[in-house]
Amino acid sequence: MIIDIKNVTKSYRSDFLRKKQRAVEKISIRIRKGEIFGIIGANGAGKSTLIKMIQGFIRPDEGDIRINDKHPFDPAARLKMGYLPENPYFYSNLTALELLRFSAAASNVPKPLASERISFLLRKVSLYPNRKQRLKTFSKGMMQRAGICFALVHDPELVVLDEPMSGLDPLGRKMVIDLIKDLQMEGKTILFCSHILNDVERICDRVAVMDKGCMKALIEKKDFSSKNMEEIFLEIIKEEPAC
Repeated sequence: MIIDIKNVTKSYRSDFLRKKQRAVEKISIRIRKGEIFGIIGANGAGKSTLIKMIQGFIRPDEGDIRINDKHPFDPAARLKMGYLPENPYFYSNLTALELLRFSAAASNVPKPLASERISFLLRKVSLYPNRKQRLKTFSKGMMQRAGICFALVHDPELVVLDEPMSGLDPLGRKMVIDLIKDLQMEGKTILFCSHILNDVERICDRVAVMDKGCMKALIEKKDFSSKNMEEIFLEIIKEEPAC
């Protein structure tokens, strides 16, 4: 699945009288099919706003976004997306199994296929023994893994992961990294948003560095290392750049 982002700008007004603040400023990116594309930046850099526009949750003020030549708010495009937000919220009285059955039904996955897919994913993230356990008893890391299954149950072509490592221990982090790499081998396109440079370096093919709504760098895998990524990131936080 190819994502085309052309000269996208988005502004917010905190209240009626205040001046609009630019959250994203003239961003243009083409995300290739089958790649793991990372977005990094400090809080307030515009990462979440960009992700929301790609998902079709909000519309840009200027510019255009296309997902395989379709607008993100087109239902045909949305059915092929999977999304894990930074802080997923699920009904706490549901079990993990009930949550994933709901996700599969909402995505029109046939029941026999849904049952097979749910079992596969729960085993993949080591939650199968906890499948009948209520979500309110889950740790943050377990909830994050359940959220990943929720995003993948309908076998999407585009997977958007916003801080997927949040709350995970080292074993859980490795599990998620292996899962993302497996998704890429299946031909999925993965959009990976994180502030953890080491994770971005390990799994991403390209990385967009954002600051104050602007894209400051687009780095190919062959061109970055932990040292270079840290230097770019620290420089952007320190400076007061002009777009």
